Amino acid sequence: MTDMMQALVYTGPNQMHLEMQPVPAPQAGEALVKVHAVGICGSDMHAYHGHDDRRPPPLVLGHEAAGVVASGPRGGERVAINPLVVDPDCPVARAGRPHLSPTRAIISMPPRPGAFAEYVTIPERNLLHVPDGLSMRVAALAEPVAVSWHAVRLGLERLGQPKARVLVQGGGAIGVGAALVARHLGAACIEVAEPHSGRRALLDTEPDITGCDPLATDPGADAYDLIIDAVGAIATRQAASRLVRPGGVIVHVGLLPGIEGYDIRRLTLQEITITGSYCYTPDDFAAALDALAHGHLGALNWVAGRPFADGVEAFVDLDAGQVDAAKIVLEMDQTTAS
Repeated sequence: MTDMMQALVYTGPNQMHLEMQPVPAPQAGEALVKVHAVGICGSDMHAYHGHDDRRPPPLVLGHEAAGVVASGPRGGERVAINPLVVDPDCPVARAGRPHLSPTRAIISMPPRPGAFAEYVTIPERNLLHVPDGLSMRVAALAEPVAVSWHAVRLGLERLGQPKARVLVQGGGAIGVGAALVARHLGAACIEVAEPHSGRRALLDTEPDITGCDPLATDPGADAYDLIIDAVGAIATRQAASRLVRPGGVIVHVGLLPGIEGYDIRRLTLQEITITGSYCYTPDDFAAALDALAHGHLGALNWVAGRPFADGVEAFVDLDAGQVDAAKIVLEMDQTTAS
């Protein structure tokens, strides 16, 4: 290993550059991980557009990663990275909700650089073992699938009805993940509302999941028991208010800005539950990784791999809407990485 590494750096709105940077030095209790695969998240795109004050340039983004521990007692171990760093002694964390801790931090936000790089540091407690036979591309999906797992789990717990009619709004990675998790957990029927025809075509290859164009189809009021809003726009909130049945549940996991859209009078009169869903617990993350490892979430043909060296182009293509895949995972060429 050399002292320098390649990193994909966000340098300003709509600007990403491959640069050489020093390899980070792990602090006490941390591991240095050689990144093999890292996904591009919607929050990375949000930052790329200059819309995230929490991620000021210049900054290494990326938090959906898997790789190999570079040194130390766990050296050589294949791992998935839980990017949420929390003080384990925080009362909120000790109560079982570390993702809501005021101490929470995440790689890809200062002061912690992200995983769009050959190496990243992370507390050892944030590393989950990746079994042999599971590709790093799939292991890197543990983080976004954990977000989906948490949202569906919360919705089903509040609904109290596992055989639910489920609508997922949005066919990006979190939406597709939510549909796959809902299927795995026993939902009766699952539809994904997605206006992008290429993404709908990918959805239609998944058994028991139907893609629909929300601009062209209307299932009518009270059509669903559980709605997972993986968009978070005014239009999806309005639609969810109308489409959920009396006594149903809406889980809001999308992170678009704004507070408008919900029909508060209908939600009140029909005792409809709305809950926010943020990130995941460690148990959610472990469950997501286990489901991926055992093939419970399907063929994963909604995921596309690209070389890390083409990361700048990947951001441009995503921004231009030229990608049918719900997720792009950047993969290191381990024969040339330093």
